Amino acid sequence: MSDEKIITGLIERWVAAIRATDLDGVLADHTDDIVMFDVPPPQDGARGIDAYRATWPPFFTWIRGGAVFELVSTEVTAGADIAYAQLLLRCGSPGALERHPDHRLRITLGLRKEAGRWLIAHEHHSFPLAGDSSAEIRELHDAWFAATAAGDLDALMAPIAEDVVSYEHEAPLAYTGRAEVREVCRRGLEAGGGPVSWQVPDLTVVTDGDLAVAWGLNHIEGPGVPETWSRGTRVFRRTDGRWEMVHQHLSYPVDTGKP
Repeated sequence: MSDEKIITGLIERWVAAIRATDLDGVLADHTDDIVMFDVPPPQDGARGIDAYRATWPPFFTWIRGGAVFELVSTEVTAGADIAYAQLLLRCGSPGALERHPDHRLRITLGLRKEAGRWLIAHEHHSFPLAGDSSAEIRELHDAWFAATAAGDLDALMAPIAEDVVSYEHEAPLAYTGRAEVREVCRRGLEAGGGPVSWQVPDLTVVTDGDLAVAWGLNHIEGPGVPETWSRGTRVFRRTDGRWEMVHQHLSYPVDTGKP
C-alpha cells in the first residue's frame, strides 16, 4: 500500500473518531509534540499532546448537540519521512449548513514518519471569514435548539459566559452566573420527562463589532410540557473570537383584562 493511501486511512479513522466523540481514537496517530492552530484560542496554538487532548471535550459537546463533521475531500502528498494533507470538511450545525451549503472547514495536516509509522505532528484548522457575525449567532441558536432536543445540558451551557445575568420567567428577579443559569436549564430539560423542543421561528439578530443582540418569540413544547410562547432577548459578547451569552431577558405578557 502506498504512503498516500496509508495516510488517507489514518485521516478517515481520525474523522470517524471525532464524529463518535472517541477521545482515544482522536489522539491516536499523533506525536507527543503535536502543535495545533485551531479556530478558537489560544492564539499561539495547543502545544503538546496534553494541551491537544484538552481542546476536544468542548467540541465533543457540540458534536453531541447535533453538529455535522463530514469529510468532503482529502489530498495527500508524501515524501520519504515527511508528508502533508489538505482536507475540506462540512462542519457546522444543520441549520447553518442549510443556510450556507458551501461553507467549509479547512484543515492542513503535517505528518512525519517515526519508526516506520506515520504520525500527525501539526494541524491547522480555519474557516474563511464569513463577514457576517449574525450568521454565527444564528448557528449558536441552532446548536442550542439541537442540544435542547437531545437533553444535553453541557451543550446548552457551552456558550454561556461565567458572568451571565439572566432574567427568567420565574423568581428570583435575576439569576447571576453560570451555576445558577445551569440549574434553571437543568430543571427545564427535566420538566417534561422527555425530549423538549425549543425554537425561535422569527429570530432577529443585530451585530456590531464584538456585541450582538438577538430577539424573538420562544416556542416550547414537549411530552409533559404544555405548548407555550414567550418573549426572549439575548445579548452576546465576543471574546478571543468566541461568542458568549452575557444577558438574557425572558417574559410572558401580562393580561391586564383591558380590551
